[in-house]
Amino acid sequence: MEHVLLGPVLSNIVIATRESRLALWQAEHVQSLLQERGHAVSLLGLTTTGDQILDRTLSKVGGKGLFVKELELALEEGRADIAVHSLKDVPMDLPEGFVLACVLEREDPRDALVSPRYESLDELPQGAVVGTSSLRRMALLRALRPDLRIEPLRGNLDTRLRKLDEGQYDAIVLAAAGLKRLGLESRIRVAFDADTMLPAAGQGALGIEVRADRKDLIELLGSLAHRGDWLSTAAERAVSRAMGGSCSMPLAAHARWQADGALRIDAAWGDPEGNVPLVKVHALAQAGDFAEADALGEHAAALLRAAGAH
Repeated sequence: MEHVLLGPVLSNIVIATRESRLALWQAEHVQSLLQERGHAVSLLGLTTTGDQILDRTLSKVGGKGLFVKELELALEEGRADIAVHSLKDVPMDLPEGFVLACVLEREDPRDALVSPRYESLDELPQGAVVGTSSLRRMALLRALRPDLRIEPLRGNLDTRLRKLDEGQYDAIVLAAAGLKRLGLESRIRVAFDADTMLPAAGQGALGIEVRADRKDLIELLGSLAHRGDWLSTAAERAVSRAMGGSCSMPLAAHARWQADGALRIDAAWGDPEGNVPLVKVHALAQAGDFAEADALGEHAAALLRAAGAH
């Protein structure tokens, strides 16, 4: 398929990226999309603070923003033009002077159970060890199987799989999108139904961040955007923003387009220790623009608070 160039061809677009295998795949995917449109593109690999701190959960060391700060510094200093992120790692409020230029078409947003021996969550024996450092996953898993031992699991995707294969866990829970992007779909025992394990806001989507003053890039990157997925993830991120959300909050939010064109959002809040019941709500509205998507997410957050989430 031939792509029509929108605007002038830029001489060289530098993409700032983390250096994990998955992050490089994501950056190379965007690089390929831009090269197909006639632009010269190179990568700038960086190691972030989030990549370096592996002995503590993100909720205890500053949140997922630790994965983007070094990339934003490269944008600020002019060493890079754009940064490619897993959208679920991007803080709900960007620093002044930065914007999300687009959200690409979303990969599978679901969570996946990965295990060398067990075919499903139900097959795990009582007291089985499941690895995750996501407070959201902890809360949802405890609501489903309060008997499981949930242990911390940090590191990039390959590191997590290695720890599983070494026998440190009976199963681990990962994003299906990352496994599929790296050709590791065969490792998935089961992809959880989204209603059973409600995904994180933005899970499975890629976002591209630029400096707000780079109007040339904002216009160019608009051609890569998937508007439906951008609107649905905007609603999800609005839930998290309204709840003060970060990785230190056990919060899930997932939006889906309905056959009649309305957007339905489901949200859940729970306790990682399983001491209080899981709170789940949903809301439905037309969401033809970002203001309406944000309003829908804020309404879902209000429903969560009214049901006891905090």
